[in-house]
Amino acid sequence: MLDALARASNITFGSARYGDVAELRHKGKTFILLKPSTYMNLSGKAVSYWMQKEKIALENLLVVVDDLALPLGVIRIRSRGSDGGHNGLKSTNETLGTQDYARLRFGIGNGYPRGHQVDYVLGEWSDEELKILPERLAKAGEAILCFGTIGIERTMNLFNNQ
Repeated sequence: MLDALARASNITFGSARYGDVAELRHKGKTFILLKPSTYMNLSGKAVSYWMQKEKIALENLLVVVDDLALPLGVIRIRSRGSDGGHNGLKSTNETLGTQDYARLRFGIGNGYPRGHQVDYVLGEWSDEELKILPERLAKAGEAILCFGTIGIERTMNLFNNQ
């Protein structure tokens, strides 16, 4: 999602501490995009570091994750919540000491045989999936920018039923 947003915004990621980082300016706001390079179950360390470095308030944090429980391309935005079994959210919750931050879940479906979840998550998209991904990734990018400009409540109202 962040790669698609960066391409659409004509910005590039650079290697930095705990991940790849890009800065995006949109409607007078500055967005720090972070792709942690830590293992998923340690991604909270990267989030915490960059929040402190950039002085990002908790209410301005949006964590973006993939979600096996949602059909491909479905977007769910919440203002807070549990990790739902996602190791990245679990690490972030533990590191920040709270679940009170916004998150955007992007559905990747669950079309994998039992016991092959890792292969599915790290595998290649099918031709059929590749046909719908660009539009859905663009929509996720819009949601990210809306979060930063109009806030969580309005963003949830606009994107959760699409």
